[in-house]
Amino acid sequence: MAEIRNYTMNFGPQHPAAHGVLRLVLELDGEVVERADPHIGLLHRGTEKLAESKTFLQSVPYMDRLDYVSMMSNEHAYVMAIEKLLGLEVPLRAKYIRTMFDEITRILNHLLWIGAHGLDLGAMTVFLYAFREREDLMDCYEAVSGARLHAAYYRPGGVYRDLPDSMPRYEASKIHNQKAVDELNANRRGSMLDFIDDFTARFPACVDEYENLLTDNRIWKQRTVGIGVVSPERALALGLTGPMLRGSGVEWDLRKKQPYAAYDRVEFDIPVGVNGDCYDRYLVRMEEMRQSNRIIKQCVDWLRANPGPVISGNHKVAPPGREEMKSNMEELIHHFKLFTEGMHVPEGEAYAAVEHPKGEFGIYLVSDGANKPYRLKIRAPGFAHLMAMDEMAKGHMIADVVALMGTMDIVFGEIDR
Repeated sequence: MAEIRNYTMNFGPQHPAAHGVLRLVLELDGEVVERADPHIGLLHRGTEKLAESKTFLQSVPYMDRLDYVSMMSNEHAYVMAIEKLLGLEVPLRAKYIRTMFDEITRILNHLLWIGAHGLDLGAMTVFLYAFREREDLMDCYEAVSGARLHAAYYRPGGVYRDLPDSMPRYEASKIHNQKAVDELNANRRGSMLDFIDDFTARFPACVDEYENLLTDNRIWKQRTVGIGVVSPERALALGLTGPMLRGSGVEWDLRKKQPYAAYDRVEFDIPVGVNGDCYDRYLVRMEEMRQSNRIIKQCVDWLRANPGPVISGNHKVAPPGREEMKSNMEELIHHFKLFTEGMHVPEGEAYAAVEHPKGEFGIYLVSDGANKPYRLKIRAPGFAHLMAMDEMAKGHMIADVVALMGTMDIVFGEIDR
């Protein structure tokens, strides 16, 4: 009689959920997954090693490229590690700006996640809905930094510059006449804070629209309820963080437990799941978007009422203003030294972590007193989540592996580093 053996199959690397970089080797018994072995390294860019040959400031844009959906959150952990080593105090206004942009980034991340997760499981419409709101927030990124994705807006000591007094506006063209353009520009006539305030007023209704499409949709529930169940004990043992951990019912959020920036000054709730399946993690992220919106609104109100500096006045770590630099020799030297030689960070080591949209994103930085890091180690949330794939996929069907990749919200830049 013929020997019955399990069938081994390559899942990827062309799979759209991990755009050409994840190769999963699945051991199958018919269509049931017996074992899932993630093969990583197809996107390896050596960020940690590259940082050792760049000044502290030059490595800021590399952080954007780790998880290219949560750009400013990555920068935040990196600049916090540098500030810890320098013993640098950040102006309060800069803390509020960072808090606001961290939450804008969280919404941006979750919007792409819900669109891509829906698309992976066969729901086309939510992808188009989510990108409608992403465009407005991407405009905010572009307004403060000049770039839609790789912002390099956070700097050691604060942020690159204060919020602009006006937003970019649409102009009449062959496609849009003046009347249509006036309607598009209706919420862009004031400052950037006015634009964000308008966004926070209408965004809860947008989240309701996404929920109308998915939350009680029977096909969505068939694909997510009871899939990839992780108990609270296993979630902690596997090193899961963020919505992956909170979906299993563990109320752990660095913004509450180890507050940084201005999180101890704003009010928000931590959403937690009950069953630890894909559906609960979906619900947690949807509620997180509502809570982020709430935080942004509080930041807007505070920033309107409290002008002030947005970066440290210590010119050994932060450049002087353009006006002073062009009128004062001393400031010109500071500027030149900072952007050529870079800052010298005292000897020591520091770990700084933020509540990234995907989980705990940490930077472990070792300095030997030079102008470059001696060693940089990145604690990426996606790496620990992918490690749990084998345990979560066991006993599920091939189609459920796609749902699991979606629920992990994997972005490979941070996993392969």
